[in-house]
Amino acid sequence: MHKRKTSLFFFIFSMVFFYLPLMLLIIYSFNDGKTMIWKGFSFRWYKELFMYSENIWTAFKYSIIIAIVSGILSTTIGTLAAIGLQWYKFKYKKVLQVVTYLPLVIPDIIMGVSLLILFATIKFKLGLMTIFIAHTTFNIPFVLFIVISRLEEFDYSIVEAAYDLGATEFETLKKIILPMLMPAIISGFLIAVTLSFDDFVTTFFVAGPGSSTLPLRIYSMIRLGVSPVINAISVLLIGLSIFLTFSTKSLQKYLVK
Repeated sequence: MHKRKTSLFFFIFSMVFFYLPLMLLIIYSFNDGKTMIWKGFSFRWYKELFMYSENIWTAFKYSIIIAIVSGILSTTIGTLAAIGLQWYKFKYKKVLQVVTYLPLVIPDIIMGVSLLILFATIKFKLGLMTIFIAHTTFNIPFVLFIVISRLEEFDYSIVEAAYDLGATEFETLKKIILPMLMPAIISGFLIAVTLSFDDFVTTFFVAGPGSSTLPLRIYSMIRLGVSPVINAISVLLIGLSIFLTFSTKSLQKYLVK
């Protein structure tokens, strides 16, 4: 009984510690004043966000485009790589597996610096393209890890049965393997989009002039003092995240059926 109470206490403490800052952020996004002192309920900062914050929306657009495109590419590469590493035998397979997982443990700052050195060495101009390349690079291992976890529970006898019935390798991939992997593929894509959208450290090193993503834009605003506009856009992003979470769960249930 005592252990249950202790566990319940730490659970409640953790939830409060995690969600209280979010609740305060939501509350003060409706504060009419610029400071933490409550001046009255107002949509002032939401109005300023939508009407006078063109730079923020430009950065938001860049973040969305890069996140979705790099998410699609990294999910495609990661899924095919996972199938190849899990089921096919080839030389240096174990070496490739180790190298593939390295970005998961390498600090972001090391990844950012190394990519910056690479782009500088080949004289590749920094901008949206370098951000896209960087995000695709560090997203692939996350997708690969998720898909491989699903493949480890996959019944390979289904694939063998398809081959016995005359299906080609491409037909088997298209009609059997990919549909059964779809929940893992969607999860990998969402992880890739999320990591790309909120990445700051790596993006900071590979972004060029005029190619600021939303995290970089928020960072530049915070250096001059926390603006309540940041609270407003943060609330919108929280709402979007909640919507995508529930939508994804519904979609995955539909695909599993």
